[in-house]
Amino acid sequence: MKKKLFVLLSGLLLSSLVSAQQWGVVDISVCNMRKTPDYDAEMVSQALLGTPVHVLRISESLGWPEIQSPDRYIGWVHKDAVTLMTQKEYHAWNRATKVVVTSLAGVVRDRPSRKGGTVSDVVAGDRLRYLGRKGTWLKVGFPDGRTGYLFRKDGMPESKWRRRLDCSPEAVLATARSMTGFPYLWAGMSPKGMDCSGFVRTVLFLHDIIIPRDASQQAPMGERIDRQEDLQPGDLVFFGNRQTGRVSHVGFYLGEGRFIHSLGLVKVGSMDPSAPDYDAYNTGRYLFGARILPYIDRQEGLNTTLTNPFYAE
Repeated sequence: MKKKLFVLLSGLLLSSLVSAQQWGVVDISVCNMRKTPDYDAEMVSQALLGTPVHVLRISESLGWPEIQSPDRYIGWVHKDAVTLMTQKEYHAWNRATKVVVTSLAGVVRDRPSRKGGTVSDVVAGDRLRYLGRKGTWLKVGFPDGRTGYLFRKDGMPESKWRRRLDCSPEAVLATARSMTGFPYLWAGMSPKGMDCSGFVRTVLFLHDIIIPRDASQQAPMGERIDRQEDLQPGDLVFFGNRQTGRVSHVGFYLGEGRFIHSLGLVKVGSMDPSAPDYDAYNTGRYLFGARILPYIDRQEGLNTTLTNPFYAE
């Protein structure tokens, strides 16, 4: 009887917590989202530091939140990975002046010195609160209240970052190429490791573009390009089962039959049989392309942190 009462009270307390705090912000450099609230559960996606999320429920066993990220993906995360917030706190975070991490990897120190202790690692795309400057260092704040210092070459205030933002195909492909050799990671969506659609999603997010998470969800976006000869650099290229049309892989088209994608590692392949980097396997399952860059903020599911409702709420 006592055990049943404890479980009932625990459930009521958790329900009360979620009703009061239905929002949160990711608090670590890369947050793993899992299929179930368990340490060895399958990873389904990731979310980056500073990402605003919706908290759907909290598990009774481990206290892990189930969250929904701005690309509408849902997964369970460790309780230390997300700071739960009231609606007022969540809005305050979204409105706060931010620092955007621009280096592929970096470290936040506890003092403005290379010899300072580590507060946290960071990766490209992470966002922290901007608290000021000290010499060549930016003072930053985390969602949970921690503070530290980021070397100025590893990030910049969001306003400055936006002024320099370049969403041209050339700039996007330069970012993609900068990750050549980075490891493949199932459900990964950060420079620490990416699956095929996570690679596309990560590259575009570094240009402030948010698209759906999975290759099959990305395939209907933008303008479909059926003929290979009509592809342009920066288009997405999709691969899969030619008999069923099922999409299972995606990459960026580079031009002249070449594409960059994550499979084993981030690498370039070619659909030209005479090319030294000819990829017979993926050429044999090529389906179609899609042009998405002209359709950002013009089509549902293609937006930015200025227009995505999770950031605007």
